[in-house]
Amino acid sequence: MKAEEIRGFTEDQIEETIDALREEWRQLRFDDAVGRLTNTSRIRHIKRDIARLKTIQTERRMNEEIAALTGAQSASR
Repeated sequence: MKAEEIRGFTEDQIEETIDALREEWRQLRFDDAVGRLTNTSRIRHIKRDIARLKTIQTERRMNEEIAALTGAQSASR
């Protein structure tokens, strides 16, 4: 999953995707523990996708806070 693709998601889509990836990651960890895991690199990809999603969420929140602060400063002048 690429960052540009994720930036097109809504906040709800990001949350749903994170939840789905966490569930898949949980299942893969279980499969690894019992010896059924065949694609070990998938765990790494899932973790990186979750990190990308959370990074973009943080970027959005920071941009909203900056916009709110700059808007409040402009209004007080």
